[in-house]
Amino acid sequence: MKLIVATKNKGKLAEIKRMLSDIDLQVVSFEEEHFSDVLEDGKTFLENARKKALACHKPDAWSLADDSGLCVDALDLAPGVYSARYAGERATDSDNNAKLISALDGVPTEKRAASFHCALVLVSPAGNKWEFEGKMEGSVLQEPRGENGFGYDPLFLVKGTDRSAAELSPGEKDAYSHRGRALRKAMQVLVALLSKEG
Repeated sequence: MKLIVATKNKGKLAEIKRMLSDIDLQVVSFEEEHFSDVLEDGKTFLENARKKALACHKPDAWSLADDSGLCVDALDLAPGVYSARYAGERATDSDNNAKLISALDGVPTEKRAASFHCALVLVSPAGNKWEFEGKMEGSVLQEPRGENGFGYDPLFLVKGTDRSAAELSPGEKDAYSHRGRALRKAMQVLVALLSKEG
């Protein structure tokens, strides 16, 4: 059976596929299933994730949607739900990172606390819905570090480490990250439900 992931973000899709690799599901993106883009106009990560998961629901597949982003204390929790388009609708990761560096110009290290948030919504073929959330705390660096990851990872110093999220190995990132935490909760539910079906 398929699990349709409601994302165009190749980095997110790779993380989800990696973490779900032991589950007997064919993980595909919603583009592969020819779904159209979903307007992410929710006020919260959870609202957007719900909307995306339901938009790519099919009666013969599971669907999973993630909405996530960076919330910076000194910026009144911006960029928040606008994380992917912080520097504009067609912004690249580099554009968004440059805008974040500029927005925090002059803000001292001790006032650069931030957290990544992830809301995941899982929908069964029958249309039943489960919701999960995860969070990773840290702070925003003055300049990018590391080559791994995507998005704001090079600017995010992970709490409890001396490394940016982009300096973590994929396995380490899965252990620490907001998405990893939410996905582990979702996996427990998914495995239990699939074992009942089997």
